[in-house]
Amino acid sequence: MADKDQEAVQAPPRNIRVIMLGLMITMMLAMLDNLIVGTAMPTIVGELGGLDHLAWVVTAYTLAIAVSTPLWGKFGDLYGRKGIFMSSIVLFLIGSALSGMAQDMGQLIAFRAVQGLGGGGLIVGVMAIIGDLVPPRERGRYQGMMAAVMGIATIGGPLVGGTITDHLGWRWAFYINLPLGAVSLFVISTVLHLPKKRIKARVDYPGAALLSVGLTALVLVTSWGGTEYDWGSVQIVGLAVLGAGALAAFGWAETRAAEPIIPLRIFRSGNFTLMNVIGFIVGFVMFGGVTFLPLFQQSVQGASATNSGLLLLPMMLPVMLVSLFVGRAVTRTGRYKIYPIVGGAALIVGMYLLSTMDTGTTRLTSGLYMAVLGAGLGFMIQMSMLVGQNSLEMRDMGAGSSTITLTRTIGGSFGVALMGAIFGSRVSGTMAEEAGPAGERAAGSGGQLSPERIEQLPTHVKEAYLNAVSNGTHQVFLWGTAIAAIAFAAAWFVKEVPLRGAGPKDAGPAGDAGPDSAKAEEEAPAKV
Repeated sequence: MADKDQEAVQAPPRNIRVIMLGLMITMMLAMLDNLIVGTAMPTIVGELGGLDHLAWVVTAYTLAIAVSTPLWGKFGDLYGRKGIFMSSIVLFLIGSALSGMAQDMGQLIAFRAVQGLGGGGLIVGVMAIIGDLVPPRERGRYQGMMAAVMGIATIGGPLVGGTITDHLGWRWAFYINLPLGAVSLFVISTVLHLPKKRIKARVDYPGAALLSVGLTALVLVTSWGGTEYDWGSVQIVGLAVLGAGALAAFGWAETRAAEPIIPLRIFRSGNFTLMNVIGFIVGFVMFGGVTFLPLFQQSVQGASATNSGLLLLPMMLPVMLVSLFVGRAVTRTGRYKIYPIVGGAALIVGMYLLSTMDTGTTRLTSGLYMAVLGAGLGFMIQMSMLVGQNSLEMRDMGAGSSTITLTRTIGGSFGVALMGAIFGSRVSGTMAEEAGPAGERAAGSGGQLSPERIEQLPTHVKEAYLNAVSNGTHQVFLWGTAIAAIAFAAAWFVKEVPLRGAGPKDAGPAGDAGPDSAKAEEEAPAKV
């Protein structure tokens, strides 16, 4: 209870806005990277070759993030948040610099893995530091800012990536991280002061190894299933069995570790468990939408792929605005249960509306449907972290934050994989029905053709393909509607536990996290 009592009286430091600048830059680094690099990939392949290994440039980065995220969170709990967070930024920047200097595809893949190992600590570090500095009652406004940064990165990433690649060269898609990271490191090192601690407990290496194997297997299943290998192939089934077995063994090992990577005690809180379920579904819906909405807009509605991030503006703008509104509302009232319920309802409605799109749907209509979905995401994105952190003791802030971040990431991976399998199957089936063998050949790439390739198709094959994409989109978002209903149902079981910390009217003067507090830093005793 000491942790909770301490948090109940804490207030944000006076220099919180300067600290937030450094944290927002770091969050921007984490969110922008894959989007910028994705835009530059055609140019990278043109110079380095290695088209057959193209997918590994993304997979290596994603895999390293998934494996390292829970480790960074736990290390922050054990050894102090600031030093561990800065270490993750430095490792990310080293990976960025090396990636920019890569001379062949093999080097690029290896250096992207290094970058991902650092990237795993960026988002969880940001969220855990906010959890350390700001009481839950006032945390919503700051986490709302982070959700807005995510939206800006999603919209601006492809645009920035295209501009950098065209004018500076693809290597600057990586080098651009260096000055931004330097600013973030300077701000964090000079104005962020957190108590130093070192818990004298043995690192849970067996748990870390089992978790890494399990997450690696699951990420490879979602990355390779339906693309590199058939879903029923020995490779995919074997990886799925390996992943499930490793995670089961991990759960058993965590019950015996003195300082487990993910303490199972955090799941005793019903709210924390529900927030992980909701976070998984938010990732599932958001990344699925980000993947397949531009595909529909480019293929069926004839939108240009040049600035693909702008195609998502109708969805991401409501995400930003609603997140900021919800954050301020939670700070003002201290109440939050209504927001995941409203968000869950909006997710269902938005996904269903998107499932009704066909070849006659206008961009205005699809934009309105996307806005409904975006509003639902805006109500829910930060709630999973806010309510989850409110259910944790301070000693578990890093592990809990990383767990929520990880479930959202895994949800996104599963969303893209499952929706991709449904989409590809539906497109292939429709093409075979409407265009015969020529249609089957045209759909042989998993149902995704470039706008230029679509224009080269014979008229009847082109019409069949547009119908096929429309049917595939219908199935994808119809399934997404069913998945969103789980989040809506889960939201009703959330208990509105009062948010710890003073509200805006009764808060005392802000605490100073300056030099005086730094003098009080001391080692924390072991908590075993």
